[in-house]
Amino acid sequence: MKRYTEDELKQMPPLALAYIGDCVYELTVRRYLVDHGMAKVGDLHKAAVQYVNAERQSRLYGEIECRLSDQEREVFRHGRNAKSGHQPPHASAAVYRRATGLEALIGWLHLSGQEQRLQELLAYLFTE
Repeated sequence: MKRYTEDELKQMPPLALAYIGDCVYELTVRRYLVDHGMAKVGDLHKAAVQYVNAERQSRLYGEIECRLSDQEREVFRHGRNAKSGHQPPHASAAVYRRATGLEALIGWLHLSGQEQRLQELLAYLFTE
C-alpha cells in the first residue's frame, strides 16, 4: 500500500484521516479479541462495542495526550475541529469531537507508515 508523504497528508481532509483511523482502530480491537480467544460472532460484537465507541476513544486520548509529539497533537486538533455534521445520540459533542480527533491521529499514523508508533499508542487501549 502507498505510504503518504507529509505534504500529501497535510492536504488530506481531517475527516478522511478519521475515516481511515476508525477502520484501523476497529480492526485492532477485533484482532485483539480474536487473539484472546473469542470466537463467537455475537460475543465478538458485544465485546467490540465496549472498545469502539466515542466515550472510550475520548478517554483513550486523555490517557495518551501527554505522550504525543507536537505534530501528533496538531493532527489531533485538526481532526477534533473538523465539522462532520454528525452527532451520535449517546455522546456529547465534545466527546464525539475528541474521538474524531483520535481517529484522525490513528489514520495519520497509519497512512504515514508510522506503524510502530501507532501500535505503541494503541497498546493503551488494552491497559484498563
